[in-house]
Amino acid sequence: MDAVVSDATRTAYVLADPTRMALLRLMSMADTGRVLVGETAQILGLRQPTVSHHMRRLMDEGIVTRQPEGRRTWYAIAPPHRDKITALLSLADQRPSAPPDLDRVVSDLLVRFHGTRTREEVRKVVSDAHTRLSESTPHHLLASRTAAFATERIEASLKDQLHRDPDVTVLFVCVQNAGRSQIAASVLRRLAGPYIRVHTAGSAPADDVRSSIITVLDEVGLSLDGEYPKPLTTEVLEAADIVITMGCGDICVPRIGATHHDWNIPDPVGLSLTELRTIRDDIDHRVRDLLPGLRRG
Repeated sequence: MDAVVSDATRTAYVLADPTRMALLRLMSMADTGRVLVGETAQILGLRQPTVSHHMRRLMDEGIVTRQPEGRRTWYAIAPPHRDKITALLSLADQRPSAPPDLDRVVSDLLVRFHGTRTREEVRKVVSDAHTRLSESTPHHLLASRTAAFATERIEASLKDQLHRDPDVTVLFVCVQNAGRSQIAASVLRRLAGPYIRVHTAGSAPADDVRSSIITVLDEVGLSLDGEYPKPLTTEVLEAADIVITMGCGDICVPRIGATHHDWNIPDPVGLSLTELRTIRDDIDHRVRDLLPGLRRG
């Protein structure tokens, strides 16, 4: 027990150093998820030996890996630690890793409320929602809350036009129900509104949705809407009209008569934010392609 406490304390001490956190931040923001000592030293205004010293401390704790490539040596956050480091950086910054994409929020709401509002009308509501929430909302939640607030206001203005039973039930299933399925569900809920019933599940659900997934969702104004990892059940599987699986194996085979799509999408565990954005956008495109066949009438 003492050894465990000692290890945890030592790791916390290593991560408490602002220079090391700056190095980890640069790695997490890099397009490839890795950096060179020389370039990093120049960006931070430090001497190369200083940067090398801090890299060694991070390597000693297993937080960073060393990747020789010809005459150059790259450093990257070790995959098992990426989610934890992303969460730590998010807590330290309390701001999104990218500016909120309000244009994307507007475009999504135009799909959701197709034919009922013009782009300019939707943009006005989104802009006003963003302004009203800016002073009271944490920066790292501003985009998703802006989108939710704007959605609620537009739905309220349309009153009874939107009140009807859902057309179909769609179930997204992945392994941990903490990444791919949550992204897909968030996108579909935004675009389809009340016309589609959306469920998610996992063949081996995780404890919680990873903070890095929440980060890349919030960047484009999406939120989990109270979602959490949950196991796949017979009731949910049999109730689905369309089942979309993402790497969960034979356990996720739907009932006879249901439509089944299997999307070959990489497991997001341990990936950088840049890689997660690629997965997010891939899922977004797939959901948009799926959407026209879901609505009836």
